[in-house]
Amino acid sequence: MASTPLLALACMDADLERIESALLASVRTSDAHLTELASHLIVAGGKRLRPVMSVVCARVGFDDHLDVAEQVILGGISCELVHLGSLYHDDVMDEAATRRGVETVNAKWGNLQAILAGDFLLSRASEIAASLGMEVAGLLARTIGRLCEGQIEELRHTYDPARPEQSYLSSIGGKTASLYATAARIGALVAGHDRSVVELLTRFGETYGMVFQIVDDLLDITATDEQLGKPAGHDMEEGVYTLPVLRTLAGTDGVAAELFQLLGSPLSPHDRHHALSLVRSNGGVASAASTARDLALEAAALCDDLPPSTATDALRAAPMALLDSVALGV
Repeated sequence: MASTPLLALACMDADLERIESALLASVRTSDAHLTELASHLIVAGGKRLRPVMSVVCARVGFDDHLDVAEQVILGGISCELVHLGSLYHDDVMDEAATRRGVETVNAKWGNLQAILAGDFLLSRASEIAASLGMEVAGLLARTIGRLCEGQIEELRHTYDPARPEQSYLSSIGGKTASLYATAARIGALVAGHDRSVVELLTRFGETYGMVFQIVDDLLDITATDEQLGKPAGHDMEEGVYTLPVLRTLAGTDGVAAELFQLLGSPLSPHDRHHALSLVRSNGGVASAASTARDLALEAAALCDDLPPSTATDALRAAPMALLDSVALGV
């Protein structure tokens, strides 16, 4: 997603500097090569939305200039490390050559080192979570399990044009939304919020994560190659059929039938362009965007029961702001 999400803008520069410093420190080891492997994607950049979620949720109900505890930063870092570790493993499975504008670890150093580096990031995440107490440690462990479940669900339906929509929703709930929910919950727990607030923020994080992924999948269909930094329709090419594609396939017109015939195996560049034109010309994009909008409104409504603060206002606006990034392509 090209633009900076509103959620990231809700953090002060000092918060972002603390997040970046702690993230780099978390993967520093006595082995220079392992440090280089583990920090490769960190150095390449990123919006750090999971630790940002932890910080913003910790600030709910407090003054926006509150200096959040180091434990909040560390809790968010643990989630970001799980995310990064999953990217290392994803790139091996996808045989990806680039990520964030740089060579992937697997392309540069080989699959074995990429897998081990990903494992190392997960171990560091677990170590940090354990330092924050048993509840956080157990929470992060369950989240890693949900990521695996989401990935398996996706793999089960690769190149399956008959993929049920519930399979897609379950997959993104595990692969994406669970980490946002955990980041929000950790921030709330470490900040000492009441349990009712912790539960609301957890639900907010989960719903925000669902919006985030649907929007990302919409952009893969609607944005240009230049905007994405990769070919549009890459997910279809890889056999991952996302919500706008599934909604198009669910149609009763000739477009649905034609798209069904195209999918089911790797696409040539010509067939990918044709498949994109079919999805873009149909109601699938608008239908998926409508679902994302409903979820964004649901997330915003949860904020009505949170203590008032600048952080609460930022959370309320953030899900709908994600949808604005799709406007260029729809």
